[in-house]
Amino acid sequence: MAIYQTEVPGYAARYGVPYLENWAWNRVEQIHLLATRTLVPSTFALQQFRGRGIPRVQMWRRGVDTARFHPAKRDDGWRAAVAPAGERIIGYVGRLAAEKQVEDLAVLADLPGTRLVIVGDGPQRAALETALPGAVFTGFLGGEDLARTVASFDLFVHPGEFETFCQTIQEAMASGVPVVATGRGGPLDLVENSRTGWLYEPGDLAGLRARVSDLAGDGAKRRAFAEAAHAAVQGRTWHALGEELVTHYREASTGAPAPAGAASTTRPGRGATL
Repeated sequence: MAIYQTEVPGYAARYGVPYLENWAWNRVEQIHLLATRTLVPSTFALQQFRGRGIPRVQMWRRGVDTARFHPAKRDDGWRAAVAPAGERIIGYVGRLAAEKQVEDLAVLADLPGTRLVIVGDGPQRAALETALPGAVFTGFLGGEDLARTVASFDLFVHPGEFETFCQTIQEAMASGVPVVATGRGGPLDLVENSRTGWLYEPGDLAGLRARVSDLAGDGAKRRAFAEAAHAAVQGRTWHALGEELVTHYREASTGAPAPAGAASTTRPGRGATL
């Protein structure tokens, strides 16, 4: 039994060694060809594996703590300190590393009436602080500090193209925050265009700016998207996902086939059962 979580082969180009991508895929294939069953977190990863001829692949998504990440955690005091002129707060949460493409957020730096907040730490932090001098860098946050901060965003952005799932998107949605994310990988399953947020074409930074500008400048749309985002993740509890995982292990240990529909490519936002 194996669980696939990180698109390591895709990192090769981001770290300046694209010639290692095929080697990395060969290693991934060697591991998962031996597995009784491989669990992947998104339809994008499912299609990747099936396209490479890896058998016995099934979907197992991720849960979200909807009690911790909740719109009620919004902190007006924190918002006033970060955006004293009432700017709309655009937030990112994640590791500050090359594969996350946080530098792409520079295209938002001069967006009128907004403030960019970067939550997280990593090897690129110093370079990003130089590239984004107007942004607020909080460093790593966890627990209730993270929950309050995310709920206090007006919208959430995630520019990384190599997310097999993207848990921070679910946490933002649970917090009642609409999302703008790149249209590749895990976000394709999580964000429903024109309902819970916007997806933009990978590499289209003008599209990123336009989508963020659209939500930052339209309070009614932003609130409608926020309500839909919050509703979309209710029921995706870790308890339910844990029970599903136990079922996968039980079936794999007994040699039982996966149940029909277990690898459905239906989007969660369009009525899929998680």
